[in-house]
Amino acid sequence: MSIKQMVSMALVVWNLVVFITYGMDKGKARKNAYRISEKTLLLMSYFGGGLGAWAGGTHFRHKTQKKYFQLAWAIGVLIDAVIMYWMWK
Repeated sequence: MSIKQMVSMALVVWNLVVFITYGMDKGKARKNAYRISEKTLLLMSYFGGGLGAWAGGTHFRHKTQKKYFQLAWAIGVLIDAVIMYWMWK
């Protein structure tokens, strides 16, 4: 397996983890349980999880009204795209 494939696989897995995390936080919000901090959710988006954060936020309808989350998702998706472009150019 090449380094490009390993980085791409890691990015896919990380985005899946971020997606699941948004779903878990939404479930906790419905039950008034202990929540995942907004800081953690935002940082996950910036550190290569932008696509998973955007997909999780829209799929679970979680944090969609907060403009700073929308901005973080856009920046995160851009970071994902730059990483993939840089790896596969």
